Amino acid sequence: MSNTILNSHRFTEKPIAVLFDFDNTLYPYEPANEAGMLAVRTKAIKKTGVRSDEFDGAFAKARSDTKKQLGTTASSHSRLLYFQRTLELLGFRSQIQLSLEFEQTFWASYLAAMELREGVTEFLDQLARANIRKVLVTDLTTQIQFRKLIYLELDLCFEFIVTSEESGEDKPLPSSFNMALNKLNSQEYSSEANAGKGKIWMIGDNLKSDIEGAKHAVNATTLALKSGIADHDNTSIDMIFESFNDLRQFVSNKGWDNIQDA
Repeated sequence: MSNTILNSHRFTEKPIAVLFDFDNTLYPYEPANEAGMLAVRTKAIKKTGVRSDEFDGAFAKARSDTKKQLGTTASSHSRLLYFQRTLELLGFRSQIQLSLEFEQTFWASYLAAMELREGVTEFLDQLARANIRKVLVTDLTTQIQFRKLIYLELDLCFEFIVTSEESGEDKPLPSSFNMALNKLNSQEYSSEANAGKGKIWMIGDNLKSDIEGAKHAVNATTLALKSGIADHDNTSIDMIFESFNDLRQFVSNKGWDNIQDA
């Protein structure tokens, strides 16, 4: 079992609920994003005659401009806005049909390339058997995140989902984390889901957005995916894990998935 526990006192009690990041935590982001961009780049070259490097340069600027304009909002991740601005920067003005076509091409190829990390489904099933609630806390717009969940067959695996479109701001700002706890606390079975008791876990890959964000917002016990965390000495991290199979073994060793305990 390849878990590095940095704050053992955080793991003396069974969690009430586990908050999960989505992109690059439950599945690797880069292969899917690269597949989507390759498909759009190929189509752009064919449809507009631009060179590959011209397209890539315009897209990079379009993405940067959009994020600067919109800040920490869900729409700052919009591929439709990125592609609209890319075409404008390439001198084609606002090509509505082509912008929509690029967006649809991107997401179709992205979805087709997504693969869950090993052990994710089994870990979610284990938490369900242990009566530990599961909440997805994710940036980006609701529609595409829902589509990803359906494609990965995870749409029935979480009691609640919070997107930054719903909460109004991206992580690490506190709105999404607070909304997750509010949703849990709205249910009779989760009246103990309060930040002061330290019984909420946060699992993610991004040190700032997921780990520090959840620690500061709701005092979560934080579990960081090793492949996404460079700074292993950060005081906000309570555990570093390599795979979801390792987490499943950890929960099993604690006895938290026993039916009697659930």
